[in-house]
Parts: sequence; structure tokens; C-alpha cells
Amino acid sequence: MRKLLVFQHVAYEVLGTLDAQFKAAGFRIRYVNFARAGTQRLDVRRYHGLVVLGGPMSVNDVARYPHLLAETDAIAEAIDAGLPVLGICLGAQLIASALAASVRPNAVKEIGWSTVTPTAAARKDSLFKHFRSTEHIFQWHGDTFDLPQGATLLAETRDCKHQAFRYGNDVYGLQFHLEVDPPLIERWLATPAMCEELDELRESTSAERIRAGTQRHIVRAMRLSHDVFGAFIERFFRWRRRRALPSR
Repeated sequence: MRKLLVFQHVAYEVLGTLDAQFKAAGFRIRYVNFARAGTQRLDVRRYHGLVVLGGPMSVNDVARYPHLLAETDAIAEAIDAGLPVLGICLGAQLIASALAASVRPNAVKEIGWSTVTPTAAARKDSLFKHFRSTEHIFQWHGDTFDLPQGATLLAETRDCKHQAFRYGNDVYGLQFHLEVDPPLIERWLATPAMCEELDELRESTSAERIRAGTQRHIVRAMRLSHDVFGAFIERFFRWRRRRALPSR
């Protein structure tokens, strides 16, 4: 059975639509919540791939969250081993940090539905070829990252240029949340910490505006999610044929 390692930071940041797709593909999923697990060292080479989820902290908050250093080291090890790696939001920022790129606050917080534009390079990418000329995708972040050296930029928005990148063939960082469905969005809108953050932006967005955007865009976004993540899952099968895993 194929084994997937998932780094989780808070209970309300989950795989979302990815969960059903990985399970349908026959994966056994192991979650590691570093907030509880601390700085334990994990042998990422025992797994077929790694997904790093989002979270409310910054990559730079290592004094408060020392486990971020352990995560960054594990991500770098997974990349060196040639595993398929996917980072979402904070996860993308952690991948960028593992590749020696800086992470910093973005000029504005992107919360809610925004227009994402693929780059010219995206047309040749097996995941991003599914994007139309523009897509409305859900966001919830305040930080951004420099593009890692050697990485390919795949998508951008007006307020945050680095929205998605590929490093090598099998490592992807997505600043946006393509994994959301309506229940997950509602869960976030009911989470106190996220409500407080949303309230700070009440002049530019609100829960009501987010719900209205969800009604307009969720069907297309979930179709895109299925296609993009389905193409990513194919990489796990190719990786397994290239390289044998050590026995557990």
C-alpha cells in the first residue's frame, strides 16, 4: 500500500478534497501534527510522498514554534530523496524556505476568492495545463515568499505575484487553497482565530462576501481541484517505479 505523510499544523487545516482523492488512489495517510509532536525527527524516506498543509503561523516564527525548523529539514530531505512534495499555503512557504528562499509578510492579506492567473510556463505543466486563462480560487494568507532559485513560477495574482511554483519535476508549492469545499470554508468561517483575522479586514471583505463568492465559484474550483490534484497523484506512481522504498 502506498504511504503518504502529511504535516498538519492545526486541526482545522486539513486535506479537504485531497483526502478522498488520495484514499481512492489507495494511499494510507499518516498525519503528523508538529504542534503536538514537537521537534521529533521523521524518516520521510519511508513514505511515497509528502503533503505540507497550511497554518496560522509564519515560517519565521521559529522562536515560538521551534518545530518549524524540524519541518523544514524534513522537507529538504524529502526533496533530496526525490519524493513528490506538495505544499499548501504555509506548506508552500515552508518548501520555499527549505529551498533557501525568504518568506515575509505580503503587502496585503489575501482572504476570500481571488483571480489567479497562470503564467506562460503553466501551459506546459501537467498540473497547471488544466487552468483557464484566469481562475477564481480561495485564499487565506498574509505572508508570501521569494521564488526559490531554479523554481518555475506557475501562477500569480494582482496582490501576490508568487502564487504557485514547481521545483524540479515533482515538488509543488501552492499559496492558494485549491483543496477547499463548502463545508471546509464554513468551518474556517466559524473558527475564532480566523474570524478575528477576517474582522480586521471588514472594509475589504466579510463572511457574507466569501459565501457569495463560494456560490459563484465553488463548482469550477472543485472541478479544477480534481484535475490538478489528480495529475499530482500520478507522480506518486511514477516515483514508486523509479525508486524502491526501505522496508518499515
